[in-house]
Amino acid sequence: MKRILIIEDDLHIAELERDYLQLNGFKADIIHDGAQGLQQAFTGNYDVIIVDLMLPGIDGFEIIKSLRARMDVLVMVVSAKDEEIDKIRGLEYGADDYLTKPFSPGELVARIKSHIRRYERLKGNLVPFEVIIHRGLEINTASHKVYVNGHEVQLTAREYELLVFFAANPGIVFSKEHILTAIWGNDYYGDTSTVAVHIQKIRKKIEKDPANPEFIETLWGTGYRFNK
Repeated sequence: MKRILIIEDDLHIAELERDYLQLNGFKADIIHDGAQGLQQAFTGNYDVIIVDLMLPGIDGFEIIKSLRARMDVLVMVVSAKDEEIDKIRGLEYGADDYLTKPFSPGELVARIKSHIRRYERLKGNLVPFEVIIHRGLEINTASHKVYVNGHEVQLTAREYELLVFFAANPGIVFSKEHILTAIWGNDYYGDTSTVAVHIQKIRKKIEKDPANPEFIETLWGTGYRFNK
């Protein structure tokens, strides 16, 4: 049974999320304080963390940053903050998805199931390669490790899957819509802005100069390609 931690200070919303998740076969715990929620996330062995952004103790942005610094876990933001800048900031900090309040509990469950399926497919190591090497960039698909000029870089599961997708298809131009379908799946409810955010995060980790990328190029008005 998949375990989910809900870090949410609104009791009604937290219980609504928990009830729908439990009806769909998940085990869900609730913590109402940010600091206590982060501590529970580190010690509870959860498959998914659902986090609000406006929390007592530590806000959701800090929770996401702390989680990404120490562990690879699916993170879902559910927040009343609906400005585009908040969504982009949440994704940049490492959230896998962002859902604004008010929301449909059914949509929340559907998104979580979709992310878990994608994550498990990635962990199943279905990529038909052993090692992909391009100009100092080395991707070992057996160990899921990435190196730049011999130095290991830490990518989230989604960043890793996206990088492998590009590196396995060098020279091919992909639109944001194509990438979203290939990596997030047909049942993903988000928009294409998450593609640009994740590519930006990858560039910061593998490029010598992220503003002038050598690996993942932007073709304005068209999409992206991995430079051969």
